[in-house]
Amino acid sequence: MLHPEIFAAMTAGADLLLDDGKIKLRVESCTPSSAHTIVVVGWTLSNHKGVNVPGVVLPISPLTPKDLIDLEFALSIGADWIALSFVQRPTDVTEARERIAALGGRARILSKLEKPYAVEHLAEIVELSDAVMVARGDLGVECPAETVPILQKRIVRACRAAGKPVVVATQMLESMITSPTPTRAEASDVATAIYDGADAVMLSAETASGSYPREAVAIMDSILGQVEQDDYYRVLIDASRSAPENTRRDAISQAAREVGHTVSASAIVTYTSSGSTSLRTARERPEQPVISVTSDPAVARQLVLAWGVHSVLSDEVTNVKEMVDTATEVAKKEGFAKLGERIVIIAGVPFGYSGSTNLLRIAEIE
Repeated sequence: MLHPEIFAAMTAGADLLLDDGKIKLRVESCTPSSAHTIVVVGWTLSNHKGVNVPGVVLPISPLTPKDLIDLEFALSIGADWIALSFVQRPTDVTEARERIAALGGRARILSKLEKPYAVEHLAEIVELSDAVMVARGDLGVECPAETVPILQKRIVRACRAAGKPVVVATQMLESMITSPTPTRAEASDVATAIYDGADAVMLSAETASGSYPREAVAIMDSILGQVEQDDYYRVLIDASRSAPENTRRDAISQAAREVGHTVSASAIVTYTSSGSTSLRTARERPEQPVISVTSDPAVARQLVLAWGVHSVLSDEVTNVKEMVDTATEVAKKEGFAKLGERIVIIAGVPFGYSGSTNLLRIAEIE
């Protein structure tokens, strides 16, 4: 049975949307445990399809009893990210973080924005989250379709400004569930997300149940590569860059981007304990790839979600010479720099302490 809170939130005349809006029902009457509806728009309904109640803030936690069981299992096997569905309020994110901490987990939270009410609290939710997903499927069910592109851009801008990874998802190459090639509109949609500054784009049914999963991934990768090589992409990204915060970390990250451009560096190497320095560097969208060096395997894995970041595990360095030697060796070994090329290195002294970013160095590959 559905949550009793859902029935409590229903009123006569309210609409229910099933299976991403393919079916529309109108409530004629309801009780605390049932609802009598008429079919406004019909379609075939199969098992395990979602129900949306547009325009209603449901007084329920996004973590159902089953979610709590799944959360405990995910943390027990070392999950790096927990995607929190149907976030409505900032307190939803806080509750999830408290649950993760109580279970002894270190997983980061990716908040899926699928409800219009969440967008009204966008700044607070972005601040409390480690990353955000623009879940356009459910968002498009609960909001007018013409507003979804506007909301997508608004969410991406907010995450860019905060230095939080943002993922654009759902129906990106929908036709490739049954077709080996996408429509031109779908290719343009994927490209638009990259021009907007998204850190990542995600396939759903295309790879989960589609007939051409490999082709879908290959085509999406090709679109991303083409867009990031376009001169106009760099113009848009530079124009949309937010002003740095008044912190040493942001000052160094911004300087690394400018220095990297001036000296035509092959890569920017960031030393990080928590991942923060690498995220702030990625926020600047430098022309060079960001090589994130950390001694923490969990941090290395979590940073994979961020734009342009290539994580490398390494022992802690203890002095500047060791820092430079390790950075140049890593850049060369990972294929980002060759003999005679330059890299930009940023780190914090004393080494190994989170939040101490205060050092920038240019080094040549020898």
